Amino acid sequence: MKKIVSFLAAAALAAGMLTGCGQTGESDWKYVQDKGTLKIGITLFDPMNYYDPQDPQKLIGFDTELAEAVCAKLGVTPEFVEIDWDQKTVELQSKSIDCIWNGMTILDDLKESIDFSVPYSGNMQVCVINKANASVYTTLESMAGARFVAEAESAGAKSVEGSEALKGAQLTAVQAQRDTLLELKSGTADVAVIDAVMAYASVGEGTSYSDLMVVEGIELSKEEYGIGFRKGSDITAKVNDALQQLANDGTVAALAEKYPSVLPLLEAKG
Repeated sequence: MKKIVSFLAAAALAAGMLTGCGQTGESDWKYVQDKGTLKIGITLFDPMNYYDPQDPQKLIGFDTELAEAVCAKLGVTPEFVEIDWDQKTVELQSKSIDCIWNGMTILDDLKESIDFSVPYSGNMQVCVINKANASVYTTLESMAGARFVAEAESAGAKSVEGSEALKGAQLTAVQAQRDTLLELKSGTADVAVIDAVMAYASVGEGTSYSDLMVVEGIELSKEEYGIGFRKGSDITAKVNDALQQLANDGTVAALAEKYPSVLPLLEAKG
């Protein structure tokens, strides 16, 4: 009950703090420009936003570095804020953050409350299992009785819930995608459904999860990533323009080479 009351209070706060957005006719960009910082909501998500193993105080990743480059173009300072993914819309609308930039899948239901940038990266949902079960879980049908784990309210969770082959499957929701791999490794889950860009960067030989693997040939859904802004925000167009400039000058291509599991959609023009 406390959780419901807390959520309703947060939602009410969000509704009351939509000033500064396009919905009121005031400039969201001026709000950000005046304070000089763009607060960017993230979760830790390798290879998009994570701490450098060689320098644990330094945040790196495709999204982190692309956001830094965009902010440099816009003349504002990026400030990365770890958020509860379940509460991302409330955090955005209450102005705890100014955007969500964390490998967020563009979904129709999110478009009702969030404005998205142009798609900047492709993605799909894949199944990760323990290598010891390689001969057990080879198709979705073979996973029908398995214990699934996915990030709460994520594209992965929605793809499990929406799969005809997985009807009746047991699904556990966790707070962050990285937690799904911990559940899998500990044996409390059989199949983790996560973003392909994270899966291919995080499991297999040479990683901390060398005993885990991606089940090849299973793609639960193909998606596109976008950056989320307040509904009606005039920051969206400015970021879109900066993204295109960074595609044109080779910055996006350089980041794609640095983080090869990412599938950028931005192409140079002109």
